Amino acid sequence: MQFEDQFSCGIVIVAAGRGERAGQSAEGPKQYRRIGDRPVIAHTLDIFATWTGTGPVVVVIHPDDEDLFASARKRMSRQLDLTVVHGGPTRQVSVLAGLEALAATGAEYVLIHDAVRPFFDHALLDRCHAALQHGAEAVLPAVAVADTLKRARAGGIVEETVPRADLYAAQTPQCFRLETILSAHRRAAAGGRADFTDDASIAEWAGIPVLLVEGSADNIKLTLRRDISMADEKLTRHAIPDVRTGNGYDVHQLVEGDGVTLCGVFIPHDRKLSGHSDADVALHALTDALLATCGEGDIGDHFPPSDPQWKGAPSRIFLEHAARIVRERGGTITNADVSLIAEAPKVGPHRQQMRENLAAMLDISLDRCSIKATTNEKLGFVGRREGIAAIATATVVYAPRSET
Repeated sequence: MQFEDQFSCGIVIVAAGRGERAGQSAEGPKQYRRIGDRPVIAHTLDIFATWTGTGPVVVVIHPDDEDLFASARKRMSRQLDLTVVHGGPTRQVSVLAGLEALAATGAEYVLIHDAVRPFFDHALLDRCHAALQHGAEAVLPAVAVADTLKRARAGGIVEETVPRADLYAAQTPQCFRLETILSAHRRAAAGGRADFTDDASIAEWAGIPVLLVEGSADNIKLTLRRDISMADEKLTRHAIPDVRTGNGYDVHQLVEGDGVTLCGVFIPHDRKLSGHSDADVALHALTDALLATCGEGDIGDHFPPSDPQWKGAPSRIFLEHAARIVRERGGTITNADVSLIAEAPKVGPHRQQMRENLAAMLDISLDRCSIKATTNEKLGFVGRREGIAAIATATVVYAPRSET
């Protein structure tokens, strides 16, 4: 959606809760549990990372969750600049901490969202954005209550049926003019009011009109262990395999010398490869292949030959850098294949060591690393022993995408 008068909204994502009702897990609180092979909060952040209206982002986490959040952030499909602050013992305290941090950015509007609601979409955000744009001070996405509601007395005996007309279930993100909701939160805190269950209720208490907009039936809050299991099943069932293949090609000239370095193995020879680094043509090609799987340019973008710090550098630095980028983008390297084209020296006696080097540099098993070598049948620059060429292919599996 293109907004007629574009303005961005600050985002506060609340992720400091302990999630006791979801039970204990080695993965940590529910915002860090995996659904579709990624933490819940990574899915939530991805939606904001790709929305047109996203401005400054503040994530409020528990002080004990620094490592969990850092790990989850690496599993985002697209990285997002954000500020991390620590929350308090209640959601209300945590939100206030997030609002105070966001106020320092100069944002005018704020969307406050629960990290454990990963199934909202851009259409919902657009509706909230449009309402703010048209002058609303507070906006609440909500869905009409469909179930018949009962009120019970002690002992579980039904006392009455509650009319469901005009009843709505509140969702997030709850959206406000930042100055308005921050002032209301500060007043509530100063007055000792700590019993509010959401930000819209604080706005109501402060006398701020809250406008309802259409919510989404899919925008559920993951509360119980069963909710998380069902969410994982949903994403897994509809996942589109994201297997990517990248190719790389490199060539270096042979000049007078005493040996060549290929896949990190020095092979004595009457020639050497010319280059700014150690000229390891195989690792250069494989570096480009890995970068290609996530659209991160090529080796020259990350390690320009004009930069003197890379003069004579071992090329494993380049390959390990590319592998780190792939993993930060949520990728798992599943195969690395290098073909060397050279008349000499012979690669065969060194193939095993080359494979072991690749396995160590990429942190994958040996059976996922392949080295092949061929001559050029004395044709062209390779045939004339003027240079060595390498062709590399990398296969990377990225976190599954859900069907839309």
